Amino acid sequence: MRSHGLAAGLLAVAMTLPMTPARAQRPTAPEGVPVSCQDATAPKGDTAEHFKRDVACRIHARNGKHLYDGAPPPVLRSVVVLSVRIDARGRPVRIGVLRSNGIRELERRAIQSVRSAAPLPVPAARLLRRGTADITETWLFRDDGRFQVRTLASVQAASGY
Repeated sequence: MRSHGLAAGLLAVAMTLPMTPARAQRPTAPEGVPVSCQDATAPKGDTAEHFKRDVACRIHARNGKHLYDGAPPPVLRSVVVLSVRIDARGRPVRIGVLRSNGIRELERRAIQSVRSAAPLPVPAARLLRRGTADITETWLFRDDGRFQVRTLASVQAASGY
């Protein structure tokens, strides 16, 4: 009967604790799709930041075989920064390499990932200058040649140095 008294005591303590609603679980995206690309409530391209995210999501969706999931490794094989000019119909009209460590194969893969994602999201009218919008995006390449676009990438793993 001693355990019955213990149970009653625990119940009495539990009843004095404040009742809080259960936390809502954060929705998870299908495997390999960033949650930020699945959020139906996210604004669609109305600011430069949102437009850049929308473009990154399109690149991600169309280049699955060249992507990796999870945090980028502490040391990357290459970082390629591209400037992409997009017209009012979502076509990439100019793609230029702004920064690279000179691995031409990976520069070409980054450029091709933009081309294969076309048509890209249409920029909001207020983002257009002379009929085009410009974004800058960074590709983070692992040793195996797979990449993430920086806008959607997880926090980079610590190097441990």
